[in-house]
Amino acid sequence: MARRGAPGEDFSFVSPLMISMVMVAVGIYARLMKHAEAAMACLAVDPAILLMVVGVLMFLITFCGCIGSLRENICLLQTFSICLTIIFLLQLAAGVLGFVFSDKARGKVSEIINNAIVHYRDDLDLQNLIDFGQKEFSCCGGVSYKDWSQNMYFNCTADNPSRERCSVPYSCCLHTADQAVINTMCGQGMQAMNYLEASEFIYPNGCIDKLVNWIHSNLFLLGGIALGLAIPQLVGILLSQILINQIRDQIKLQVYNQRHQADPWY
Repeated sequence: MARRGAPGEDFSFVSPLMISMVMVAVGIYARLMKHAEAAMACLAVDPAILLMVVGVLMFLITFCGCIGSLRENICLLQTFSICLTIIFLLQLAAGVLGFVFSDKARGKVSEIINNAIVHYRDDLDLQNLIDFGQKEFSCCGGVSYKDWSQNMYFNCTADNPSRERCSVPYSCCLHTADQAVINTMCGQGMQAMNYLEASEFIYPNGCIDKLVNWIHSNLFLLGGIALGLAIPQLVGILLSQILINQIRDQIKLQVYNQRHQADPWY
């Protein structure tokens, strides 16, 4: 083909390829480091597996775009464009469905949080994630702090032999700015108190309402992130189609030239 891109144009896919390989490597490492089969059992998909799947898909799609651009292969470029279009449509559909069926989405979030509470002690990564979320959003449990009774260690039943019976994690506790040492037993016996009594020591409100309120107050930020993800995809689709049309025009021009060069009257 006569067409050649500008210097460095063919290396525009190097960064996405490297990122996808890093994602796959991190996912494999995280999966191998999991010792318990029940790790992250409360989540729909293990994050390590999700990271590997996304990394592999990202690598394959970027590979099609890279090789298709280098070799000026219409089939690979079409595959690249179609994959980006499907991903964009799926993201758009997810956003619309999440907005239209917000109540069902809230119910699913509630289910995930309740399952996470049940498996709190089963996985250290999950435990750190929950503690981070409760401290970041100043909340405790799903709907209220008493949701922690769903966990076998924090359960409030009389036959629970755990030393953490009727307690909540330390991440539910109110902390002062000058507190040098964190008291990990600060949630002891908090489920046995009523709302007003417990509110003096912990955050009594659940994380679901806090999360919903945060989403409502940061709609412009979330919209900007969604737009930032969509623009590169749309640009990739547009540029790949432009390149495909250029390659087809060159093929037609070459066929035309060869046909007329074979003509003795040309």
